[in-house]
Amino acid sequence: MAAQEKKWGNNTVFVHAGAHPDPSTGAIMTPIFQTSTYVQEAPGVNKGFEYARSQNPTRKALEEAIAQLEKAKYGLVFSSGVAATDAVIKLLCAGDEVICGNDMYGGTYRLFTKIFSRLGIVFHQVNTTQLSEIKKSINAKTKLIWIETPTNPLMNISDIAAIASLAKQHGILLAVDNTFASPALQQPLTLGADIVMHSATKYLGGHSDVIQGALAVNSDDLREQLFFIQKSSGAVPGPMDCFLVLRGIKTLGLRMKAHCDNGALVAEWLVNHPKVEKVYWPGFETHPGHAIAKQQMLGFGGMISFELKDNDLAATKKVLSATKLFSLAESLGGVESLINHPATMTHASIPREERLRNGLSDKLIRLSVGIEDATDLIEDLSRAID
Repeated sequence: MAAQEKKWGNNTVFVHAGAHPDPSTGAIMTPIFQTSTYVQEAPGVNKGFEYARSQNPTRKALEEAIAQLEKAKYGLVFSSGVAATDAVIKLLCAGDEVICGNDMYGGTYRLFTKIFSRLGIVFHQVNTTQLSEIKKSINAKTKLIWIETPTNPLMNISDIAAIASLAKQHGILLAVDNTFASPALQQPLTLGADIVMHSATKYLGGHSDVIQGALAVNSDDLREQLFFIQKSSGAVPGPMDCFLVLRGIKTLGLRMKAHCDNGALVAEWLVNHPKVEKVYWPGFETHPGHAIAKQQMLGFGGMISFELKDNDLAATKKVLSATKLFSLAESLGGVESLINHPATMTHASIPREERLRNGLSDKLIRLSVGIEDATDLIEDLSRAID
């Protein structure tokens, strides 16, 4: 395991991103503007807000914050991460083709293969850690490359800068799902990506109390297209949800450092456990994507997957049900630790034969390591495994 030498994300930015004292009261926290419409001085004359599906002051503050976190020109927020992904694919037309990873979140897989493929958009799933695999799938109809890095749940690492360079050579958009890393660890736009997507439900919110998605872009044209889709499709978050994510962002840097520190300790303990066969975590020098992760990330994160040596699925299920601090639940990125079984939970929508072909076995366990004391988390896992 190699230590990161780069500076952590800027806590000053996290605390103040999108925050402006309320001009009417001086409130330091952005108010929750719980309104559906806004009074106009005359037809077409307003204070920048007309109808809350299109604009809301609380949402505007969050979108400014997302842009600042990702070093982007624009941010847009949606009712969920899937809704944000949906908006990106709606940039395309029937007959367009997308290159995406063969290891991705089950909800993204479901959206691509069960919804948009029926509408005439073609998806090619490849190993995006191999630039040659992406090159082979590019043709005149390719309009978008969609990657996760690190991937969910196998923690594969793709070279954002290299893929961005390839995409630009062919006039193709590159979108990066940055959920596992968060802007505290990775900023894909600075590496050449065109669009960054977040499930803000996860590390941005950080407290498992909100569902939300976000996009960040630099292009004026992309922003206008995505805003039109956002306004027209209406998958927007309410002001309370925006307030919660704004609050969560303030501690993002502190939380991510704790997630990374705990993740390193738990991963190191797991890899040395006699009953554990394999640990998936990019912080290990033996991880095939370690060098790239070290180059493009500020830390290796708190997401870890592992498999037991016991091939009996019952042994895996026993561990999943035996933890006390690690709660058996979907989602990730909250302050509390979660344990998950991708095959029957987050990735159940992917056919088993396809999962197995891509390396996602039935005995894979995924951990979202929280910010509790690492010694307690290790003791909890030790009891469950032993």
